[in-house]
Amino acid sequence: MQSVLTDKGKQQAKLAGKALVNLEIDVAYASPLVRAQHTAQIILAENFQAPTLNITEGLLEIDLSEWESMIAKDVQEQFPEKYHLWHNEPDKFQLGDRSPIVELFEQAKAFWAEILPKHQDKTILLVGHSGINRALICSALGIPIRLYHNIQQGNCAISVLNFQGSSIADGVQIESLNLVSHLVDITDTPLPPLRKNHHGARLLLVRHGETEWNRQKRFQGQIDVPLNNNGHAQARRASEFLAKIKIDKAFSSPMLRPKDTALEILSKHPNIKIELFDELKEISHGLWEGKFEHEIEAEFAGQLALWQSQPQTIQMPEGENLQQVWDRVAIVWQKIVESVPAGETALVVAHDAVNKAILCLLFDFTPEQFWIFKQGNGGVSVIDYPQGADGKPILQSCNITTHLSEGILDRTAAGAL
Repeated sequence: MQSVLTDKGKQQAKLAGKALVNLEIDVAYASPLVRAQHTAQIILAENFQAPTLNITEGLLEIDLSEWESMIAKDVQEQFPEKYHLWHNEPDKFQLGDRSPIVELFEQAKAFWAEILPKHQDKTILLVGHSGINRALICSALGIPIRLYHNIQQGNCAISVLNFQGSSIADGVQIESLNLVSHLVDITDTPLPPLRKNHHGARLLLVRHGETEWNRQKRFQGQIDVPLNNNGHAQARRASEFLAKIKIDKAFSSPMLRPKDTALEILSKHPNIKIELFDELKEISHGLWEGKFEHEIEAEFAGQLALWQSQPQTIQMPEGENLQQVWDRVAIVWQKIVESVPAGETALVVAHDAVNKAILCLLFDFTPEQFWIFKQGNGGVSVIDYPQGADGKPILQSCNITTHLSEGILDRTAAGAL
């Protein structure tokens, strides 16, 4: 069935277009379904140098034709077993002799294989649907089909993927996921809404603001470098960004840069005290700490390149390896999640490597996938536990930095950890 945009949908598309107005879009693709085509046309109308819109069946939405036009409640009542598999074991979900989500992932992989070699070093706009967008992101990052529902895609939300080469095998980084802050005039909140069946906690994961060593690209690790002036400004902007969000609990690494970031955010939330956990400290870089990249290369030849390409293989001299970070972070994260009562929201402020490890753990990723998630200084990620601490987490948004600079892209320091 061909559904069309409502007036609200048109307004969402226009706001998405305005959010992308300063981005030079080289190529644009849309699903042939009317709602996606119209959304793409409205977005591109805001861009003065808009490319021609390409229509492709590679962006078609998941085929659930047997359930088409039914509301979720009726589907759940009439097809309880299938509905359970749809939500809880999507890799085993079938309609007739079809496996719709498995087929959707195959469609997504074929789409990447088609377009990536054509448009290397180009900025590509894709306008699809919730299901295919999730399959595209999951297939690019290596998130398995069984965790298909562990990420979300809202109407006219924006996600940014950075590809290292002409195929997903060359490496992919997710810069940001499911940004909705540009829709705040409609939604009245800069974060994705809680789902109707939400019975657990929400966690706001924040990376500390910039330090002078971040700016200089000097490895700091567990050296207690404070925020610089820009870092304090980023913390203030994060505070303003989250000012209307009800925060019930707060946790932080005890190091100055995350703790001061947390205190600034909590200035808008009086009477909330910070609980400090040593396990949230940044990775110990050992003898690399305090050094620039060229100094590390001179003293530990070849190790920096391995850290950037095969991070799981590096044992920091007199410091940690990533598996040690994974192990301590997994324990403290579960402890934090279990301590947040259902219906409450907690703030967690930590570091680049720690936040990356937390995000990777949501998808059973190992240290080999360390570089998949970008974490900008002052960036905010939103993680929900709708079924409680023992249920599957949902990454609602990742690395929101729109409060820190103009535009959608992460413009924060890309320095050392």
